[in-house]
Amino acid sequence: MPSSYIPVEVERRVHKAARNRCGYCLSPQHLLMTPLEIDHIIPTAKGGTDDESNLWLACSVCNRRKSDKTTGVDLHTGEKLKLFNPRTQQWFEHFQWSADGSLVIGLTPVGRVTVAALHLSDNKRVIRVRRLWVSVGWHPPKD
Repeated sequence: MPSSYIPVEVERRVHKAARNRCGYCLSPQHLLMTPLEIDHIIPTAKGGTDDESNLWLACSVCNRRKSDKTTGVDLHTGEKLKLFNPRTQQWFEHFQWSADGSLVIGLTPVGRVTVAALHLSDNKRVIRVRRLWVSVGWHPPKD
């Protein structure tokens, strides 16, 4: 499916609201080698729109892993739940960083299904990069 056209002004507002970082792993644009991408929280393939209220930023790794997913199954409860919505939910209410700052840990059922669905803590390359960021004091974000 071809990409939708997002007006430049809408894209700028999304970047500002997202603070130029991925809504899922919190990676900031200035540390990434590829541009952050506009993520449709509800994918257009599942009826989502290009309305600004359905848009946020995602790094290419998270956006690729999320794909057209909107739900996941909590391995603790077996319950099917919606994935984390970075536009309407607060990251630190659903996730925390591991003690060494390299892993995203789901604190709530929504956090757990999102960590699993987007593989936020089992991508060895991403974990290696996060560890390097930690070693120079660039990670994890405090806010």
